[in-house]
Amino acid sequence: MQKKIEISAASYEEAMDLAIQKLHVAEDKIFLNETSNGNYEALLDVNLALEGKKYLESILKAFGVEYNIEVRTIGNEKEIHYLIDSPDNPLLIGNKGKTLEAFQLLLKNLIGSFTKEYIIVTLDIGSYRANRIHQLEILATKTAKEVAKTKIEVKLHPMNSFERRVIHEKLADWRDVYTESEGEGEDRAIVVKPKKQ
Repeated sequence: MQKKIEISAASYEEAMDLAIQKLHVAEDKIFLNETSNGNYEALLDVNLALEGKKYLESILKAFGVEYNIEVRTIGNEKEIHYLIDSPDNPLLIGNKGKTLEAFQLLLKNLIGSFTKEYIIVTLDIGSYRANRIHQLEILATKTAKEVAKTKIEVKLHPMNSFERRVIHEKLADWRDVYTESEGEGEDRAIVVKPKKQ
């Protein structure tokens, strides 16, 4: 369900002006309806996936890069997945994926401003995230086997929350080991520990 607000106004024009101010969007994205008690109901009428795509396009045009964007939605826009491919993928991904993470955060904030519902929004550039997940799962498995065999805990290098979540999920069902995150901020890292038998 997209944002809906009720407005008290003397006229349709005044109600529309107030809706534009309160919802922070253009008039063409607002559906205004007079209610039975003489007030107005303003409903934000947007295609979330399309708004996200337009936003990404505006950023990429500002970067001056060539690009192709694919958008997939699942479950009536409950999940929106964006995939960018460009000759300038390394520039858009950034060092250790930091630029990609920043783009995704901006995208989530934009889509969140249009709806009160929780929407899963993901962004991948040049399959960086998919490849990174694969690498992390290999690292998790290899580390878990080592810890299970030696019974000595192993602390992995610091990772962002997305990367830590991949490791936690990969090892969640392991019989012999468990994972914990330790440290703060940029230094937060996963420790793979042996389970006591």
